[in-house]
Amino acid sequence: MISTLIADVRYALRQLRKSPGFTLTAVLTLALGIGANSAILTVVHAVLLKNLPVADPKSLVRLGDNDDCCVNGGIIGDGDNSIFALDTYESLKQNSPEFEELAAVQAGSGSLTVRGTGTHSLARSSVGEFVSGNYFRTFGLQPNQGRLLAPSDDVEGAAPAAVISYDAWQRDYAGDPSVIGSAFWINSYPVTVVGVATPGFYGDRLTPNPPDFFIPITHMPVLANAQFVHNPAVRWLYLIGRVKPGISNATLQEKLSGQLRNVLTNNPDYTTEFGKKVLPKAHIVLTEGGAGIQTLQQEYGSGLHLLIGISGMVLLIACANIANLLLVRGMARRAEISIRTALGAARTRMMVQLLTESFVLALIGSVVGLMVAYFGTRMLLALAFPGAENVPIHATPSAEVLGIACGLALVTGVLFGAIPAWITSYAEPADALRGSTRTTAAGSSILQRTLVVLQAALSLVLLVGAGLLSQSLNKLEHQDFKLTTANRYIVHISPQAAGFKTTQVEALYRTIEERFHGIPGVKYVGISTYTPLEGNNWNKSWQIQGQPVPAEDADSIASYVRATPEYFDAIGTHVVRGRGITDRDTSTAPGVALVNQTFVQKFLKDKEPIGQHFGSRGMKSSGDWEIVGVVEDTNYNNPRRPTRPMCFMPIVQRDASSADKPIEKDTALYAGAIVLATEGPIEGLESITRRTLASINPNFTVVRFQTFGDQVQGRFTQERLIARLTLLFGILALLLAAIGLYGVTAYSVSRRTQEIGVRMALGANRASVVRMVLQSAMLQAGLGLAIGLPLTFLCVRFIKSQMYQVQSYDPAVLSTAIFTLALAAFLAGWLPARRAASIDPMRALRTE
Repeated sequence: MISTLIADVRYALRQLRKSPGFTLTAVLTLALGIGANSAILTVVHAVLLKNLPVADPKSLVRLGDNDDCCVNGGIIGDGDNSIFALDTYESLKQNSPEFEELAAVQAGSGSLTVRGTGTHSLARSSVGEFVSGNYFRTFGLQPNQGRLLAPSDDVEGAAPAAVISYDAWQRDYAGDPSVIGSAFWINSYPVTVVGVATPGFYGDRLTPNPPDFFIPITHMPVLANAQFVHNPAVRWLYLIGRVKPGISNATLQEKLSGQLRNVLTNNPDYTTEFGKKVLPKAHIVLTEGGAGIQTLQQEYGSGLHLLIGISGMVLLIACANIANLLLVRGMARRAEISIRTALGAARTRMMVQLLTESFVLALIGSVVGLMVAYFGTRMLLALAFPGAENVPIHATPSAEVLGIACGLALVTGVLFGAIPAWITSYAEPADALRGSTRTTAAGSSILQRTLVVLQAALSLVLLVGAGLLSQSLNKLEHQDFKLTTANRYIVHISPQAAGFKTTQVEALYRTIEERFHGIPGVKYVGISTYTPLEGNNWNKSWQIQGQPVPAEDADSIASYVRATPEYFDAIGTHVVRGRGITDRDTSTAPGVALVNQTFVQKFLKDKEPIGQHFGSRGMKSSGDWEIVGVVEDTNYNNPRRPTRPMCFMPIVQRDASSADKPIEKDTALYAGAIVLATEGPIEGLESITRRTLASINPNFTVVRFQTFGDQVQGRFTQERLIARLTLLFGILALLLAAIGLYGVTAYSVSRRTQEIGVRMALGANRASVVRMVLQSAMLQAGLGLAIGLPLTFLCVRFIKSQMYQVQSYDPAVLSTAIFTLALAAFLAGWLPARRAASIDPMRALRTE
């Protein structure tokens, strides 16, 4: 049995080697189909299906089911709690013996300025995450070097300790053993690195920039100057735990929800009339925690599922092409099969050999496809996470993806080789005696044409989808954001991490402006808490002076930004009424603010905005800020949604009603970005920027440097990924369909050589022959269009959520896709038609 199989494989390899053109075409077709699917599946598996690299991930649960990042306060209207205050965590942990361990992790991640001693003395910006002391114990991890954090590190009075990730240890410190036990300056405070985390561990969630350092929560108020850590009204922690065996999640969920409501009764927000009404809704949903906090999964889930469907269509088209190629090859070998049958060869034996040949072909295609998948995965990661260098997703296909690829090869080889093998093996011995060219193959011809029609239909679906998504992306990217991105640069900074106190920032900002204005070519220097379309948003409830106290809901909320005088010029947003922020708006001057046009429409209706006062919700604060100007509406957060009401204050001014509070605790005074507007490109500006900041303070470093254009374009990363891949797959599908139609038409012409010769001998001209062949090709394409149109309307429903201001049945896109497919069909039929028209009638009549 094994020897027979080996002989069949050798025979198949010899046959494939005899037909290099057929073999190369088939292998490339399969490689593209299987490679595209394997690349998509590699990313899907890593993002959506892979568990954290921890002990027994199936016993982990997360308390919550939403991505409520990062620091929130107030009442949750629907009661669905997914992030929690520190005192809530401690209460749940103390009163829930059902957990073996219950850990807390910072909902966001923070920028740290890290500077070592000796050879590690260069300050660098790193990603940090504050966690509870039992964090690593909850995940059942062991250290690579030194030790991991323990509960004793997370108590008041404990010496500041940190664990460095294995990747950061290797990347930034070349695996230097002296790092363990060394004191590093983290945010200008000494912290001892006690150990290196397990290799491959990237934290509690999949993210393009995983944490470099894990630090106990206890040290967060000092290291991050975070005043909200112990505030029971501020939610900022994700909770994840390991449940003991035999515990019912449903019962535990009900118990935790009850405990949560008990804790919230002491929260001032829930003692109001509205709070008491909402309190009974407060609850916790337990979700599977094996994959950790699934923020990235929620963000990319729908797009990746869509790409699976699209790549599946491409594979189906590729398989249809392979089936057609095998049919054509089989018909070409009918004479050989007929002779072998006449000599006594069993049909079953020949069918097995033909199936073996198709399976070997599929196997070779899958091996080449895995190489395509490797480079395809790298391209996917570059598109999905542009600029990210530490994405914990590897381009090498996993064992699961390798298994799927092998399964695809098996199915492709058996399923799409079975029918051609069956048709070919049933060649009659008499065919060899009278000449195969006189034999019709109606069954195979119908099957070939059916496959071409299927390819055309699926190609239309992909072309229309690619057109709609490309048009949607174009409209997203070319909105009028009321911004100027040319020759603008965003320098993300963290003065807090560099050790600057809030009492020092006013002088710091003046120094920054002076130093950067000293760089030749720099036109404007704007400093702000955050910038447009960087994915950040600060908001709270506001009240107009003289109006009743509004309910604390969405109708009273507006976003706010603190900025310096040149900020609006730097980002290219115009002041349309009144004045902007000026140098006179110092920390001791009366509080002033600018608002955008949406703010005026929402809060002031028809009133004159200039001179109006507003403030934080509550009569005491409603006069804190005087409106001195109105700016254009600029989208700061989500380009798919309408512009939010916004207000802009001088970065050094504080709420008048909070002047009695210590300035040291007012972290809103810290800037997060510098916006540089230049007269033209400046060579080496990033290096110049780093040196300029370091000259102010050795701990002052760049968190992230990018052009303003790159920042804006970064908001469309997922849309760009889906649109580009859909377009790529659409072009590939069109090419495969055209090749399939060309192959069937060319084969049909070769089969009808004698018929065409007779027609021409009887007076048919070349134009009529071309028309006859083209009619057959265009008829198949037309049937594909007829089937593809309703299929397209059905499939477009699944990409509706990905589209922006584009109709589901856009006439321009639909007509362009139909024209493109018709043109490809015409070209695919025209080449064989020309060949048919050039047939010599006398040679055709002599052909056997």
